Amino acid sequence: MAALVAVLAAVGVGLTYRLFVTTTLGQHVDELAREGAVHGQDSLWRVAGPVLDVVSESFVVIGISVAMAVALVRRRWVLALQVAVLVGGANLTTQVLKRYVLDRPDLLDGWNGANSLPSGHTTIAASVSVALLLATPRSWRSVVALAGGAYTAATGVSTLVGQWHRPSDVVAAVLVVLAWGALVCAFTPASSLDVAPRRHRLPSGEPRPHAFASPGSSVVGCLLLLGAAVTGAISAAATLRLARADTLGVSPDIGAYATGALAVLAVTALAFGVLLLLRQATARPRD
Repeated sequence: MAALVAVLAAVGVGLTYRLFVTTTLGQHVDELAREGAVHGQDSLWRVAGPVLDVVSESFVVIGISVAMAVALVRRRWVLALQVAVLVGGANLTTQVLKRYVLDRPDLLDGWNGANSLPSGHTTIAASVSVALLLATPRSWRSVVALAGGAYTAATGVSTLVGQWHRPSDVVAAVLVVLAWGALVCAFTPASSLDVAPRRHRLPSGEPRPHAFASPGSSVVGCLLLLGAAVTGAISAAATLRLARADTLGVSPDIGAYATGALAVLAVTALAFGVLLLLRQATARPRD
C-alpha cells in the first residue's frame, strides 16, 4: 500500500504540472491566483513573512538533526538514516525538477516568469515535518501530524501571500514529500517497528490482541482525510467555475486566490492524513 501511495503521489506531481503549467487554461487560473494575492497583502504579510523567515538551510539541518536524534534515542538506527534520506531526497527532487527537468512554456500574453514548480520553501517545511512524524514514538504521531500539517499549510499559503509561488507549485511540493514519505514507510525494516509497552502484554509475555490498533491515530487520520475531501471538493468546484469564466460573485483573481489556498490546505491534509495512517500501519509490531 505504501509503495502504491508513493507512485500515486509521483503521478500527482506530473498531473499537476501537466494541467497547470503546460495548458493555457491552467496557467490562466494559476496566474489569476498569483495576481489575487495583492488583495490584503500588507496585512497578511505581517503573518506570512515571519513564517517564511523560519525556512532556511539552518532550519533543514536542525530539523534533520532533531528527527535523527529522536530515532537514535529510540534505538531505531536505520530509521535515523531514512529520515535524513527523506529530507535530502525530497528537497533534491524538488530542485532537480524545478531547475533541470520541468519547463514553463509562455502560453499567456507576455512573459510570466520561469518555472517555479515545485515550491522549495514548502518542500523544506513538509519534509522536516514528515521526518519528525516518522521518527517520533507511536503515541506522539497524531500530535506531530497535526502540528506538521498546520506548519506546512501555513508555509505554503504564505508563499502565495508573498506572490513567491502559484498554488500548483505548493501542491506539487507537498506531493513530492508525500511520495518520499510513503517510500520510507514501504521500506520499514524490522528494527524500526514499534515495541508494545509493558502494560499491553499478557502475563505470559504475549502481546494483547489489537493492542496497537491506535484508535486515536485512526480518528485523527480519518478527520484529516475528511477535511481534505471537503476542502478539495470545494476547491475543485470553484476551479471549474473559474475555468468557465464564472466570477463566483467576486473578482476572478480573488476567487482564484481563495481557491488556490483551499487546494493547498486540501492536499496538505491529505498528505499528512495518509502518512499518519501509513506510518502507524507499517510500524506496527508483527505478531
